[in-house]
Amino acid sequence: MIKTLIVDDSPLVRAILKDFFESDSSFTVIGEAENGQDGVEKAQQLKPDLITMDIEMPVMNGLDAIGEIMKVMSTAIVVITTLDTAKMAYDATVKGAMEFFAKDQFTSQMTEQKREEIFNTLKHLAGNKKSSGLQKTLEQMVVGQRDVKAVVIASSTGGPMALCQLLSSLDENFPVPIILVQHNTSGFDKGFVQWLDGYTKINVKLVEAQTIPVKGNVYVAPTDKHLLAGDSGIFFDDSEPVHNQKPAADLLFKTAAEYYKDSLVSVVLTGMGNDGAEGTRYVKQAGGVTIAQDEATSMIYGMPKAAADTGCVDIVLPLEAIAGHLLLLTKGN
Repeated sequence: MIKTLIVDDSPLVRAILKDFFESDSSFTVIGEAENGQDGVEKAQQLKPDLITMDIEMPVMNGLDAIGEIMKVMSTAIVVITTLDTAKMAYDATVKGAMEFFAKDQFTSQMTEQKREEIFNTLKHLAGNKKSSGLQKTLEQMVVGQRDVKAVVIASSTGGPMALCQLLSSLDENFPVPIILVQHNTSGFDKGFVQWLDGYTKINVKLVEAQTIPVKGNVYVAPTDKHLLAGDSGIFFDDSEPVHNQKPAADLLFKTAAEYYKDSLVSVVLTGMGNDGAEGTRYVKQAGGVTIAQDEATSMIYGMPKAAADTGCVDIVLPLEAIAGHLLLLTKGN
């Protein structure tokens, strides 16, 4: 059983979340807290496996509460908040939160597919224990400089912090555009872009219309629309989700591979599921360079593993080494 503590100043929200958790036999709600300070105290007393945390609360807000909890324990914390506090939800990942969800998802209209997706994510996070032993990785292939035209990146759970670390190691003169699919809660994309842009020297932009990508910029796919690449630049597609994802990195990688061919570099970072795996295959077949984050530095080793399992990943790297390798690959540009 996953022992869960709910922290929110609204009795109604706490009741809704309790009903949600109790609909799955893997979870048991062992306590509720009405503000951040109460949450810190109950976390220390009850030692839950999982804590849900609101952001705006009296006495102590969620950001401060997460900071206090993480000083003394390594419990999985997820933020459940409103769109109004989307940017602060990403600040929570810096404090130690692993994931976040919008409150308005937890209604009677939630689809069974979405319910299963959230439960699967929470189960992975609550049981996430890093192995201290040696891990089996692909043999790293030495790939030299080439005429790179673009970099495409896929990320999901754990992605915001991974991207923060990766992109903060690049500067505004990075010689090619970066096009990114991060699986985000619907409506949180603008907050995500504002937050990430504040941590990087390279410009981070939310794609809002058909755009010609240029160097020194990171272009982020909006939620609920696929982002494709082609002769006319990057543009939207409103077709059905792919592997339950929209935007889907597979579609971006596939279309970018068709356009950029061997001048493309793809990167698959931490996340649940297998989005980016088929896309990696397309990039490899087109002659591009394919990179995946290693298991040891991935919060969730789902997407990178799925990519590696295709046999089409050229290089498996720890997160802290990826930016340097991108700089090496594009040095001649």
